[in-house]
Amino acid sequence: MTSVEAGDPVAGEPATGEVDVAADVAERFRSVLGHFCTGVAVVTACEADEPVGFACQSFAALSLDPPLVLFCPATTSRTWPVIERVGRFAVNVLAGDQHEVSVAFGSPGGDKFGSVSWHAGPGGAPLIDGALTWVDCTVDTVHEAGDHYVVIGRVTGLGAVSTGRPLLFYRGRYAVTEAPPSGELFDWPRPDDWF
Repeated sequence: MTSVEAGDPVAGEPATGEVDVAADVAERFRSVLGHFCTGVAVVTACEADEPVGFACQSFAALSLDPPLVLFCPATTSRTWPVIERVGRFAVNVLAGDQHEVSVAFGSPGGDKFGSVSWHAGPGGAPLIDGALTWVDCTVDTVHEAGDHYVVIGRVTGLGAVSTGRPLLFYRGRYAVTEAPPSGELFDWPRPDDWF
């Protein structure tokens, strides 16, 4: 196994004055990490009756006790400062047929909420109709990490769950899971480090 250190050549090729190693590392980083399939969520909030939101792949469960989740907005995000001021947000887990919602919320500018049906959740953040489920949170802690923030949210409410399939993002493309042949989910042994 090979590791890439800052300033090291990528894929064993020598660095020369003609090659932008940092750009090569960033491109390779995206390519390699693109092989880790993720779900797609939309993180939302509302300030003075103005809804905001953005599409997010970097969302995860963090802790059961207390119930915590995390998401990672870019330091350049225009939505994150609003969420930080409000102190509350919702995470909408998108369904397999909601790739247009992801595209709308992943694009800069425009009226993102004009093309989706939604309603206010218990904490006031928009809940997108048709999503698989939602998580309502308050901002707990924030850590700066490179060109992103790691935002830890304390869970205050949980939505009903759907039997639909999730929207996935893999190698730069949207995808949807296939149902197992039996039509039922597999039973997992619940290892200590998994939820």
